[in-house]
Amino acid sequence: MEQNQFSRRNFLSKSAFIGAAGVIGMNALASCAKKTKPIDYVFPPELDKAPDGQKLRAGLVGCGNRGTGAALNFLSAGNDLELVALADVFEDKVWDCRNKLSKQKVDVPEKNCFWGFDSYKSLLEVDLDVVILATPPHFRPAYFDACVQAKKHVFMEKPVCVDPVGARQIMATAKKAENIGLSVVTGTQRRHQRDYLETYRQVASGAIGQITSAKAWWLQSHVWFRTREEGWSDMEYMLRNWNNYCWLCGDHILDTHVHNIDVINWFVGKHPVEAIGFGGRARRLTGDQFDYFSVDFDYGNGVFSHSMSRQIDDCANTLGEMIMGTEGYTNCKNTVFNLDGSVKWKYEYPKTKDGKSTEIVAISPYVQEHVSLVTAIRTNKPIVEAERTAISTLTAIMGRTAAYTGQKVTWDEMMSSTMKLGPEKYEMGPVAMEFPVPVPGTQHKE
Repeated sequence: MEQNQFSRRNFLSKSAFIGAAGVIGMNALASCAKKTKPIDYVFPPELDKAPDGQKLRAGLVGCGNRGTGAALNFLSAGNDLELVALADVFEDKVWDCRNKLSKQKVDVPEKNCFWGFDSYKSLLEVDLDVVILATPPHFRPAYFDACVQAKKHVFMEKPVCVDPVGARQIMATAKKAENIGLSVVTGTQRRHQRDYLETYRQVASGAIGQITSAKAWWLQSHVWFRTREEGWSDMEYMLRNWNNYCWLCGDHILDTHVHNIDVINWFVGKHPVEAIGFGGRARRLTGDQFDYFSVDFDYGNGVFSHSMSRQIDDCANTLGEMIMGTEGYTNCKNTVFNLDGSVKWKYEYPKTKDGKSTEIVAISPYVQEHVSLVTAIRTNKPIVEAERTAISTLTAIMGRTAAYTGQKVTWDEMMSSTMKLGPEKYEMGPVAMEFPVPVPGTQHKE
């Protein structure tokens, strides 16, 4: 890994991300300053189970906890669904995943278990229809492209990349998938969650009037980290501690807060045009990431969204979204309010036998998104969600860049940015472990 690609000068310099790389021609979702029927949005089918049809064989790339969970979610989506192959950088992860699956009566043949940096290529040689991508986000653009070239349907976790170059690659690959009739679903659960979907219908039909402002937040305690073990090379340590390195996960404004950012983009109907923000690091023990972000996204026409995320213990923690309008406001999840705070509309959850609300949707959104994928494949009605998730991921990258640099950052700058994080080639061994935490601006003079 080249040491200088992570130098403070390269990483923070505005010239490092306002480049002349080719910009993919794309149209943002239509602005919905005032939505009226019919609603210009393709809703996923809200089925409890995918329809029966051809047997679908899936392979899992990325055998950690989320990957194992995603595989089980896929298998729960309908009948005649199989998991037939596993791949991960680490051998122990593959066998651990296989053992966990076997306890759920899911038996993956040993011959179809692969490990190493190129293990995904071996998995793609297996006879399968669907690939589940649950690796650290850094690897998704290249892996997604390989899956589409192999003509495989894809479920891909979010965020879909960690840098602008990766975002544009995802957008380009999404077009390839569309052109050959593949289906691609991404892990933005709220877009497959029935209460969010029905609330969106209300807002898009004019329930809160014209959207005037928004806010989104994900405030939580610290997330997991790994203590370095004897014998781990620099590269192995970072890969096993991936959630704490920006080049692997994109920082937590991408890794978690992208969910909330995606909801605001969805409800507003477009991505922001620029961002100003700040953040910092006070409590983290490993890696090179911030503890907190506060970003002001400008959506144009006087509409702004305040976006904040934090991972520090013993603080006031919560998460959610809010959209304000000229005639009311909504929490985006299940309630529309009048301007005076009274409830205008509320989602009705399934009830228990004694008539009480369960307060949860009938089908978990983690399963519902796989129901959508299997349904699209079996009904020959392809869906490709990758581009819109790349847009939301790039929105988060724009906010991250604004906070890291202290500069105003525009969407056009992100779409022409040459910023690409990570090594040119992957191999276990020593790495120049100098990853300075970004510091915005310059030191004042006495």
